[in-house]
Amino acid sequence: MNRALIVIDVQNEYVTGNLPIAYPPLDVSLANIGAAMDAATRAAIPVVVVQHVAPADSPLFARDSVGFELHPTVAGRPYDLLMEKTLPSSFTGTGLAEWLTERGVDTLVIAGYMTQNCNESTARDAVHRGFAVEFLSDAAGTLKLSNQAGSVEAKELHEAVLVAMQSRFAAVATTNEWIAAVEGGPELERSGIYGSTAAARP
Repeated sequence: MNRALIVIDVQNEYVTGNLPIAYPPLDVSLANIGAAMDAATRAAIPVVVVQHVAPADSPLFARDSVGFELHPTVAGRPYDLLMEKTLPSSFTGTGLAEWLTERGVDTLVIAGYMTQNCNESTARDAVHRGFAVEFLSDAAGTLKLSNQAGSVEAKELHEAVLVAMQSRFAAVATTNEWIAAVEGGPELERSGIYGSTAAARP
């Protein structure tokens, strides 16, 4: 297994801006993002930092705004590549796939924000491109959504995405479980559609 840690959109917009992460609490997810980056550095796992960017007049992630800036949790730690994106998947319109392939990476580790948006999009895209995925459950986060389709609380949304990821797309693990696996502990468990649906049947 040749991993790369993808740290997605850990920017001020999600902390002090217009998209304040609600679940898991920010102090939890930010601490775990930092711990994952530190563990990756110790294990010589490449770290890719992704930064979402929008036009200067956008209400979110406007280039050169405070919200666009990387949060100090990420900005203050070493990483191997910093790349910008404009769409949810970290692969779309970027050179990420080529960069990973050149380094023989076969497994992506997903951390950052938001669980159901850029994290999930990147994970699904990675699987379609032939990568294995590990999804850090407590180094990610989201917030409540409400629109014409209905409303969903942050905790419910976050946990639903984790279950869906584990059912087909990724090995979902806490940051501590992932660090233990990286340091020689047991490999992370993976599920499938059949097992996940069979376990849910009466």
